[in-house]
Amino acid sequence: MPSRRQFIQRGARLLGLAATLPLLPRTFAQEPGSLLQRTIPASGEALPAIGLGTSRTFHVRLDDASLAPLEQVMGTFIEGGGRLIDTAPSYGNAEAVTGALLRRTGSQARAFLASKVSAHGRERGLAQFAASLRALQSERIDLMQVHNLQDTHTQLALLRELKAEGKVRYIGITHYREAAHDDLLAVLAKEPVDFVQLNYSVAERNAERRLLPYCADRGIATLINRPFARGQLFQRVRGRPLPDWAADVDADSWAQLLLKFILAHPAVTVAIPATSKAHYMADNLGAGRGRLPDAALRERIARAFA
Repeated sequence: MPSRRQFIQRGARLLGLAATLPLLPRTFAQEPGSLLQRTIPASGEALPAIGLGTSRTFHVRLDDASLAPLEQVMGTFIEGGGRLIDTAPSYGNAEAVTGALLRRTGSQARAFLASKVSAHGRERGLAQFAASLRALQSERIDLMQVHNLQDTHTQLALLRELKAEGKVRYIGITHYREAAHDDLLAVLAKEPVDFVQLNYSVAERNAERRLLPYCADRGIATLINRPFARGQLFQRVRGRPLPDWAADVDADSWAQLLLKFILAHPAVTVAIPATSKAHYMADNLGAGRGRLPDAALRERIARAFA
């Protein structure tokens, strides 16, 4: 995968709709220079719309040499206004690295921790949850999700128990493939949840058809994974300058255009791009500041990556 450095046109900065909808709702409003906030429908709690994914990027050794660059990522994220960090036991060392980085940066109280359960059976799910608490160095996890719909009914029942005990604040389900969107919808029709995590980008727009509208109608928060399609979208614009019209939405890079495309959909709560570079983290946060594209400009962004 080519370096994103090639595509950032004016340097990273730390500070600074669905296609059928012409206007953004009032809840999208933000103060100049602040990070866009979205509310969790189940509670009204606000979250910054740019989060941090940890798949692959946080699977490193727990030594100073490995943690040092990621400590810069975490510091940039938290100091830049970010909160939601998404991880999972199946991401190798990512949970333990997340816990270590939050401790090293003194940011435990400022983070919104999201993890997952991918076990089969109640007892194994409970044991996995306990291991996640230890790895994250926390007594509570804000959001626990059933990973890729594994043993969904059993694990959601367990997560409801943990929520009732105050060990979990929100529960949800996840997947990363468009082929699973119908399966997500089938679960949502039967099981009440607070969050759904799904893949959505200019390269994977199936969620616009039914899943995102369903979540909007039912008051379900959404986390968006694969916003850059595992980096493949950057290859489509390799060597091309950022178009002049990117300034119309205060975008400084191709990455920000991709994220702003996602954030402009009214059903999106938080996008969770992953990175191991602090300057990319700062660039990602920049997508949560300034103007968002309207319906016409969203389509123009999509065409630029076609």
